[in-house]
Amino acid sequence: MVHHARCPLCLSEMIAGQFECTDHFISKEVFEIAGCRNCGFLFTQDSPDENRISGYYESEDYISHSDTNEGLLNKLYHLIRQFMLIRKRGLIEKATGLKKGSLLDIGSGTGHFAAMMKKAGWNVKAIEINAKARLTSSKTFGLEVYAPSEISAFEKESLDCVTLWHVLEHLHDPENYLLKIHTLLKPEGICLVALPNSGSFDAQFYRRFWAAFDVPRHLWHFDPSTFRLLSQKSAFRIENQFVLPFDVFYISLLSEKYYGSKFPFIQGLIRGMWFAFLTLFRRSGSSSIVYILRK
Repeated sequence: MVHHARCPLCLSEMIAGQFECTDHFISKEVFEIAGCRNCGFLFTQDSPDENRISGYYESEDYISHSDTNEGLLNKLYHLIRQFMLIRKRGLIEKATGLKKGSLLDIGSGTGHFAAMMKKAGWNVKAIEINAKARLTSSKTFGLEVYAPSEISAFEKESLDCVTLWHVLEHLHDPENYLLKIHTLLKPEGICLVALPNSGSFDAQFYRRFWAAFDVPRHLWHFDPSTFRLLSQKSAFRIENQFVLPFDVFYISLLSEKYYGSKFPFIQGLIRGMWFAFLTLFRRSGSSSIVYILRK
C-alpha cells in the first residue's frame, strides 16, 4: 500500500481526501481520491504498490492486454481504435515533421499502434508491462517488445519520438520515467502523452462514477495545469495539445454503466455528445488530451 503524506507533485502537506471511488472493473474495492489544496493535483491514496498492482489487471476483459471482442463496449472500442490509429499516426507526422524515424511506444498493449507505425516505415520498439501482451504483440506483429525495467538499456538521444497512450497515469514514478525519456530523445525529438483529464466536463459530471478514474490502476489524475507542472519538473515544455474526440463517448458509456443507468448505451451517447459539444468552447474540458512535449 502506498500512502502519501505529501503531494506527490508539489510536495505540499496540504492534502485531503476528496471522495471515494470503487474499482468497478475487477476487485469492487473502494479507494480514496485525495487532492492537494496547493496545486490541485488529484491522486489515488493508499494504492497497491508495484508488487501488488499486477493483480488488478488480471482479467480477460482488460482489453488493452487481451484484445477481447466480447460485448458491445469492446466491439465499439475496436471500431473506434481503427480510426484513432490513423489519427495518432497523423499527429506524430505533424509534430515531428517526419514520415519515417525511430519510435518507442511505451505501454504498447497488444501492439496494434506500434505495428501500424512499423508498417508505415518507422523503426519501432515497444515497452509493455504485461508479459502476455508482450508475447502476443511479438508473435502477431514481429515487434521488439521490452519490459519497463529495460528502458535504461536504450541508447541516449536515439529516438525521434516516444509515445505514451494512456500509460503515464499507471506508472508509479511518472516524473522519473519522463526524465529517462528525456535522455532517450534526440535534441529535436518529441514525446506524445495521452491522458484522461480529471478537469473534463464528464469528470465533473460523473464525479466518483467517472470511469477514467479507474482506481487503483490509475494512480494519478492529471488536468492540464497539473500535467504542466509535471512536465516542467521533468525538463519538458508543452508545445501543443490535441483532443482525442471519441474517448468521451467510451468513457461516458462506462460511467453510465457504473452509475447504474437503465440504458447506459443510450444515456452515454447522449451525454457524450453534450460533453463533446461543450469542448468546442473550452478544449481544456475534453475527456482526454494529447500533450506534445519538447526537450
